[in-house]
Formats: sequence, C-alpha cells, structure tokens
Amino acid sequence: MIQAGILGGGQLGRMLLQQSANYPVVTHVIDADPSCPAAHLCHHFRKGSITSFDDVYEFGKGLDVITVEIERVNVDALEKLEAEGVRVIPGSHVLRTLQNKILQKEFYRDHGILSSEFIVTQNKNEILQHKDLLPAVHKAATGGYDGRGVQVIADESAVTLGFDEAAILEKQVDISREISILVAVSQSGAFKLFPPVDMIFDPDLNLVSYQLAPAELPEKTLWKAEALALGVAKAFKSPGLFAVELFIDNKEQVLVNETAPRVHNSGHQSIEGNYCSQFDMLWRILLNYPLGHTDHIMPAAMVNIIGAPGHSGPVYYRGLEDVLKIENAFVHLYGKAETRPGRKMGH
Repeated sequence: MIQAGILGGGQLGRMLLQQSANYPVVTHVIDADPSCPAAHLCHHFRKGSITSFDDVYEFGKGLDVITVEIERVNVDALEKLEAEGVRVIPGSHVLRTLQNKILQKEFYRDHGILSSEFIVTQNKNEILQHKDLLPAVHKAATGGYDGRGVQVIADESAVTLGFDEAAILEKQVDISREISILVAVSQSGAFKLFPPVDMIFDPDLNLVSYQLAPAELPEKTLWKAEALALGVAKAFKSPGLFAVELFIDNKEQVLVNETAPRVHNSGHQSIEGNYCSQFDMLWRILLNYPLGHTDHIMPAAMVNIIGAPGHSGPVYYRGLEDVLKIENAFVHLYGKAETRPGRKMGH
C-alpha cells in the first residue's frame, strides 16, 4: 500500500486521517506534540519539528507521497525528498511561495492575477514613505496565522502598530464580502472547483467566525471568481488542493487575497454538505484517483467553536447536547485538551 506522510498533526491532519480509513493507504504523521489531535489516528507517528530539515527529511525518506496541513514547513528538506523521488503535494515550489507573503503577492503580480496594490517594507517606519496607500493592512512576510501577523494601519497615527520586519503593506480594499473557492488539481492536471462560500470574520480575532455555502453571487461575479481561483491554481503548475480566498469589492470587482495550499477552514462544511468533502478530495489527489463530485448536497453553514474569552486551561464544552438536538447539525471536536481565548476547538 501507498505510504503517505502528513506534516503537522493538528485538526486538519486529524480530519484528513478520519477520511483516510476509506482508502488503501498507510498513514504517517510528524508533529512536535505526541498528544496532538492527529497522533492517535495515524498508523505511524513520529515526534519532530516540521520546520527542521533533519526531522522532515528523515520522516520523508521511504514514503511515497507527502502533504501538509500547514505551510510553515521546511521546504529545503522537501526539495531534497522530491529530488530523490518522493512525491510532495503540493510541490515544494508552491510551499516556498505561499509561506512568504511577499513572494505570494509578487507571484500574483508576475502572473497577471488581480490582487490589491502593495509595496514591500522592511520596518514600520517605511510605512510613512507610502502614506498614499493608507488605509492599508500590514502583513508580516512569515509567521502570520489565524489573525496573527496582521495589523490594520488606518492612518499615520497607527504606524506604531506595524512590524519591524519584512512585510507587505497592502492597500485596504472596500470589501463587500469575502469568499473562498477550493480548487482541486489532480496529478494529471484535471481540476474541479468547489462552490464558493461566504466567509464572515470575527472583527477582534480576525479569523472566520462562520460561513455560508454556497455563496449567492451574481452570475458574472461568480464567473470572475471561478476564473480567478482557477487561474491561481493553474499558475502553480502542481497537483494539490488550493483554498483561494477572494475579496469582492462594492463594484463587484474580484481580487485574490491569499491562497492556502491545503485543506482549509473554509472547506469544513464540505464534510456533510458536499458529495465529496475537501478531505476526501485531497486523498484522491494524493493517491492518484479520479477527482470527486464537488456539488453541494444542500445549503450549509459552518460555525467555528473557539475558546471563550477569559478562560485558559482544561477544555469544557458547554451546550453540546443542545447543539446535537438540532436536525442536520454535526459537531466536529478537534481533541484538544487545553483551551485558550480564540483557539479553534472544533466546528
């Protein structure tokens, strides 16, 4: 059977492994935490850092295919593994581009993909040299995740909120809505698009609070969004599952915000809401099977369960029985023993 590795053992790895039981595959996971959400669901677990060259390389030797549940991984090790015949999906060149917001924005610009205006800064003081871009969003080139590494710079008085490191200063878009489209690309180059979903963000935590699927868009806007998402995925020239996050402004112009080269929070409703879930789709890609049917079974909503304000420590789920009484409601808990404010605990 195919030996498949996953870099990272968080909730995305957990849900990916839950789907793997339907396929002839031996699963391997590497994570620094032996009690991570995915650890007990794989066939083989290895303790190690996904950012360490040695750990990733030693983990990947002997595997047939490797994927990621987060893009912050050691790309140098993946490049060496690719050179030795291990399939890395998505390709290491994709991960190198997308784990750095500067490289990501330059990729869009160089490939003619519509995205918001931006400049590169090396420290917060450089923002003052580009006051014409304000209001803008300052995004650290690396390390940002779930709202971290992002600061809104509304005017000159907010410059102190910026980052004293490599970053992009991105002109703020007058957003009507934010959507996401998942694009699946097979090893042969075939593709499938999932229907778009509306993403509604928590303004304080800057992460998805809930989403509605499918997003109801004017026909021409839908065409533009699908064409843009597909253009992004094709430009990478790699098999994989790509979550393309898009801005729609008040004039119905569509712009790419960011792309995640993996299963994604914006696709969780697909587990019960679509004929083929994002997790099933990724296994089809990894194992070189035909791509699945992406249509919605019925309209769906997904709500993130996050750690309550003011509490850190052992997790306690309040109201679980009440939620389970709701018809066609499904609860997915991520198996995290400790909670803290804003931490994703389930959906």
